[in-house]
Amino acid sequence: MKFRVSAVQYHLHTIGSFEEFANQCEHYVKTAQEFDSNFILFPEFFTTQLLSIGSEKGIKTTINDLPNFTEQYLELFKKLANETNMHIIGGTHVINRDGKLYNVAHLFYPDGRVEEQAKLHITPTEVEEWNMTKGDSFRVFDTDFGRIAMLTCYDIEFPEIVRMAKAKGADVIFCPSCTDDRHGFHRVRYTSHARAIENQIYVVLTGTVGSLPTVDFMRGNFGQAVVITPNDVPFPPKGIMVEGEINDDMIVTADLDLDLLYKVREKGSVTTWRDRRTDLYTDWE
Repeated sequence: MKFRVSAVQYHLHTIGSFEEFANQCEHYVKTAQEFDSNFILFPEFFTTQLLSIGSEKGIKTTINDLPNFTEQYLELFKKLANETNMHIIGGTHVINRDGKLYNVAHLFYPDGRVEEQAKLHITPTEVEEWNMTKGDSFRVFDTDFGRIAMLTCYDIEFPEIVRMAKAKGADVIFCPSCTDDRHGFHRVRYTSHARAIENQIYVVLTGTVGSLPTVDFMRGNFGQAVVITPNDVPFPPKGIMVEGEINDDMIVTADLDLDLLYKVREKGSVTTWRDRRTDLYTDWE
């Protein structure tokens, strides 16, 4: 099975209304539609752009105010998924559940369904500065194009959870990310390559670019979209199918071929998934 994916290097800048945010999101989605994409991935924390609304009038908002936009966010992306007949991974959005803040990835289906995956591993900054709470469950999701998983930024740095995703049948990991410097960016990028090699899967990764001068901890962004493959003969030698220009406002697009994954798992130059030693260590399921 083949299908097409796009990933957005979302440009963060100060805006004055939710309508401006919606117009920017619609621009990216319709661009992916023009490329006949089946999936589009937005980055982690891209909705923090909404916290810049009113800043020119001296109105100060914090991460605790972001859940106030949840209903508008959901309605916007349900509408865009329906109109374009695309699966949209709407980056992550901060929601308030029983008085606790969660960083949640959302999958919008063309038929109106919405699925969630809360971030499972929380960085020290998210805990200490934003009082985020860890997600407590992990799922994979069936689509018309196979089974996928959504793991957010720091999550991809933990091999156990990606091994679990593969054990549950996921062939593609969509990884929305947000990093503020080269160190964080390369941590996420290098471990994404490792996860693709270990599990013989695709990883679709993207991050925020630009700056939100009035939003705490979103003033610096260092990002690049990339589609990562296993390192074997049917794929590019560096395991990079496509990548964007670092820190530019843009979208990248590539075709994924699941049959190639199945072939390398069976007869590749290495067969890392098949050759795991479950007699020595746990097979995560």
